[in-house]
Amino acid sequence: MIDLRRVTDLWQRCDVVVRDLPFGLAMAVTSLLPGLHGKGTQVGDLPARPFDDLALVVIALECLPLAVRRRWPGVCLVLVSLGFVLDQLRGYHVFASNAMPIALISAGAHLERHRRVTVLLLSMAYVPLAVALHRLGATERVEGYVVFYLALALAWGIGARLRSTRAAEAERRRHVAEATRAAERTRIARELHDVVTHHVTAMVVQAEAARYLTAAPERLDATLSAVTDTGRRAITDLRHMLDLLKADHDTDVSLPSAGELRTLVEQTRQAGQPVEFAEEGTPAESAGSAEFVTYRVVQEALTNALKHAHGSRTGVRVRYGEKEIIVEVSTDGSGFRAVSPGGSGRGLAGLRERVDAVGGEFSAGRQAGGGFVVRARIPAGSPS
Repeated sequence: MIDLRRVTDLWQRCDVVVRDLPFGLAMAVTSLLPGLHGKGTQVGDLPARPFDDLALVVIALECLPLAVRRRWPGVCLVLVSLGFVLDQLRGYHVFASNAMPIALISAGAHLERHRRVTVLLLSMAYVPLAVALHRLGATERVEGYVVFYLALALAWGIGARLRSTRAAEAERRRHVAEATRAAERTRIARELHDVVTHHVTAMVVQAEAARYLTAAPERLDATLSAVTDTGRRAITDLRHMLDLLKADHDTDVSLPSAGELRTLVEQTRQAGQPVEFAEEGTPAESAGSAEFVTYRVVQEALTNALKHAHGSRTGVRVRYGEKEIIVEVSTDGSGFRAVSPGGSGRGLAGLRERVDAVGGEFSAGRQAGGGFVVRARIPAGSPS
């Protein structure tokens, strides 16, 4: 059996001239049928005359240029117009004369340069054609010529409308593509920030603490081991993220979830931050991206605690409901400020965008009694 889809694909890959040629050939062959003699577009109402050798030339001029109506619309319009003029002056009135409005539509849609000049020249050429037809005995009245001119102008206008619609669609697609690229760059930057900042901040804090443990070799060794482990986790997370960014990545690659919060909290404790962790309820099986957003909220909040309130008591509370996950991460401000990379504000802004994207609520700010608190309400069941 013939694979119609494959045939269609092969046809679409052909050059536009090849795809347009059959239409012109079909119109030329149709024009030779005796039953269609005198059935073409005509102006002036000259008496029809029998076919002769010149009629075949007229048919070729009016039909064959349709093969290039999209590749070279100006050339097509000139040749078809020449054939149309000969057809009207000789009185053949062949079916092929219907190619004139088709050529006008194609030129209006695809002509790129000298559009106004083309319209002006065609309008000027129409006047001597009408005068010549009148001298040859045409019975058409002036209003008839005007109506015919307006019909030709309408054909050009249809093509111009198609051109403007196509241009507007191309512009819309360009804007969509730009917005998609911008969103993708933002997503990649956000993932890089979440992965790199957390681990690097922990490493900086641990390395800074190690400077004061030279008199305690055992504690120093443990701290440096923690720095090494954190670095390895950073490399693993970065490789994981790069795998996700590949166009052909395995769909089975797992994203961080709320179930890994205990590991995240333990890593933060190893960096020297006292963290109290409490969970209520059980994550829903259909939580989807809500668990991933929950993980990122806690990760960024703990990273900020390490950077800006190192040593402060930090509380992480996560409550799982049937329809939402409530997250609260707070610090009491009783510790000291760590020597760590400065904040750019991208982290909290990125969290707000993440939570808003799944229809949740996010807030972050200082507490009345000192310290800082991050709260988020994340609807469960968001699509992954």
